[in-house]
Amino acid sequence: MTDPGSQAELVRRSLKRRYRKERRFRCYGIAAIAIALFSLVALFTDIISKGYTGFIKTTVTLEVHLDGELMYLNDATDPDQIAMADFQAPIIQALQRYFPQATSRGDKRELSRMTGSYASNQVRDLLKANPGLLGTKVTMEFPAHDTVSVYVKHAGDSGYSIRLTEQQQRWTDELRRKGVIDAAFNDVFFSRGDSREPSNAGILGALIGSVLTMGVTLVIAFPVGVSAAVYLEEFAPRNWLTDFIEVNINNLAAVPSIIFGLLGLAVFIGLFGMPRSVPVVGGLVLALMTLPTIIISSRAAIKSVPPSVREAAQGIGASKMQVVLHHVLPLAMPGMLTGSIIGMAQALGETAPLLLIGMVAFIVDIPEGFFSSATVLPVQIFIWAGSAEQGFVELASAGIMVLLAFLITMNAFAIWLRKRLERRW
Repeated sequence: MTDPGSQAELVRRSLKRRYRKERRFRCYGIAAIAIALFSLVALFTDIISKGYTGFIKTTVTLEVHLDGELMYLNDATDPDQIAMADFQAPIIQALQRYFPQATSRGDKRELSRMTGSYASNQVRDLLKANPGLLGTKVTMEFPAHDTVSVYVKHAGDSGYSIRLTEQQQRWTDELRRKGVIDAAFNDVFFSRGDSREPSNAGILGALIGSVLTMGVTLVIAFPVGVSAAVYLEEFAPRNWLTDFIEVNINNLAAVPSIIFGLLGLAVFIGLFGMPRSVPVVGGLVLALMTLPTIIISSRAAIKSVPPSVREAAQGIGASKMQVVLHHVLPLAMPGMLTGSIIGMAQALGETAPLLLIGMVAFIVDIPEGFFSSATVLPVQIFIWAGSAEQGFVELASAGIMVLLAFLITMNAFAIWLRKRLERRW
């Protein structure tokens, strides 16, 4: 006979092995969560460290003498003279007051590169709007040149190369000490569209383009997706055709997004002749991409409604349509809305399908409607990330921060909506 003591020892060893496996499994789970959290923290740290300076602008404040003789301008109301005038000259003259020794042609050229390339346009626009200012002195704030801005924000940062000459660096340090060059909140980033100059580039055009595109997506995808889900779940007969449709809906949810871009390019632009780079076409493409997600989530929400609700409504004489509209849909709506918001958040972050329909175009003007040329946030970030100027690197990171804020807000709203409207059975 087996010794009872040995049997107990075997049981204890077995329990120890099982407990060790459980502890290892818990450790694996904790390690996986820790790695995920570390990766998330590293990602956000990298984005914020590169992008927070995108919310800061570097400015040059000068007292400019609008000397008509210096600008070769006698009449500020004459369009021909305005077109031929030299509006950079008074800016250089204002800088020379701080550096009177800078008189050579090379020095003047370097001084002209202390402010952005649109500084002369500011002087021109000021005189066009107020011709009476010709010959007077005005204090104006100009955006600093990209190289100056990078030097002010990132001097000593190995990730950025300083492209100023030694003389320009000394000038910049001197102007900073005198308060001529200063840093402030970058209101331009939220009030203008794209630009070739980083100091004049903003994200407003992309924001409005995203809102218009998402509006088209929501108006099309939500009612069509919910209607399809209601029909398939409540009214469609169970046969090979509905099985085929369900399989294809599930397959469409896994199709790469760029395929929908090819579909939009071939159908909406190639076949129907719709214009490129407009929110309507972008919204249609993203609606097609979002439909499978909305249909699947809406069907799951409808299935979660207890059968007793349907049976009780039918028991008091309600028709099939009344059961669905008055009882099933109101109870399933929280899940439907949650799935739709998550699908919209996914669509907001898509870039590949929009690139194929031309929304990668350089758009300066703010879109005024659904048929105006526009771009969206992910595409704008893509354009900035591929630009040669270093100032666009921080703008791209700042744009990512804005996009992440939108996505987090939408997902948080979906979670709040589900908790607010869900019912316990």
